[in-house]
Amino acid sequence: MEPQSDNGFAKGPTPAGKRQRIFGLDNRPVAARRPWCPLLIGLLAVAGCVASFAAAPGVVGGCGAGLALIMLAIAIIDWQSFIIPDWLNATGLALAFAHAAVLEPDQMLPAAGSAVLRAVGLSLMFYLVRYGYARVRGRQGLGLGDVKLAAVAGAWLDLAVIPIAIELAVLAALSGYLVRQIVLRRPISATTRLPFGFFFAPAIWLGWLIGATWF
Repeated sequence: MEPQSDNGFAKGPTPAGKRQRIFGLDNRPVAARRPWCPLLIGLLAVAGCVASFAAAPGVVGGCGAGLALIMLAIAIIDWQSFIIPDWLNATGLALAFAHAAVLEPDQMLPAAGSAVLRAVGLSLMFYLVRYGYARVRGRQGLGLGDVKLAAVAGAWLDLAVIPIAIELAVLAALSGYLVRQIVLRRPISATTRLPFGFFFAPAIWLGWLIGATWF
């Protein structure tokens, strides 16, 4: 059996003279393929930080800015490799507990406990989806990195916002895939790999932004 990434997909050495293709792109670093990508990434990072402080000034906004940077890093890495590093998920989770404590300084333990319960519940739901899909289809459709990212989402987002973030991610993933297939004139396939973290990570930050602005 070939070694697998944490998303359950086989990985191995690339044949000579051929670059591995991921979602229609080769696996060279972003800067090597698109010289303007570092500038775009920098602009997105600045925009995320500015929007976070605008939605919630002070320490809470600083936590949101940190979330924006972590989710941006996860999106880029998942797009490149279909792998979400554990250390990024762990950092996002730790920052979520700090965020909960800052939001309710007089109720730190209950706030942290609620964040833990949401994290466990949402990650368990994602794991059950992963397990059920594998049993029905005989192949992995959701990576363990995405399951761990779901824990980050649960720890950061209120119950009312979690469905919004998931819907945003799913709609963005499906829309992006359909547009790509149409533009490249390729048939729709149920076995095409999608880097779900690329869509889910920004949706988590957007969910936090929505919650900080309107809830």
